[in-house]
Amino acid sequence: MDDFAHLSVLISIVLGLGVTNLLTGVARIVQVRGRVKPYWPTFVWVFTLLLIHVQMWWTMFGLRTVETWTFFAFLATLMQPILLFFLSALVLPDFDNEEMHDLRANHFAQAPWFFGIFLAVVIVSLVRTYAVSGHLQNQADLAFHLVFFIGFAAGALFSNETLHKALAAGAAGVFLTYVSLLFADLM
Repeated sequence: MDDFAHLSVLISIVLGLGVTNLLTGVARIVQVRGRVKPYWPTFVWVFTLLLIHVQMWWTMFGLRTVETWTFFAFLATLMQPILLFFLSALVLPDFDNEEMHDLRANHFAQAPWFFGIFLAVVIVSLVRTYAVSGHLQNQADLAFHLVFFIGFAAGALFSNETLHKALAAGAAGVFLTYVSLLFADLM
């Protein structure tokens, strides 16, 4: 087993836990649908987070060519799935109790943490790239990171509903564009 095959096990487990959170949350919504007040941006965020988890797993394959790993490079690499796991836990409420669940109220209750953690994902993504390769990605990748950073900072700072709806739709669209332009092929 090569170094990355060993390291990728823990990365895959953490990513799998995040995907499990998201899929279990959606299944619970279906199960307790009579006690859930829907909010479409939440469903868009669940979809976007699922795509981000898959894209991260997809792009981790490119790390198989890294010959030398340091603990810091691995920690930075592992930190992205860890942060995504936290996002997957915050996007939907805990459906195990018998109360009504208002997804809009949950969104705004979690928004500062949700978007704050998303900001950390953007920063850790840049740190990871530098820690593993010794340089930052190309200009297009940096431009997407900047767009995500600005959007997530606005989400963390402002609780305007129109802004939050635009952020949900915009983040999904920008992320799909990001993947289509920069990560469509397995490296």
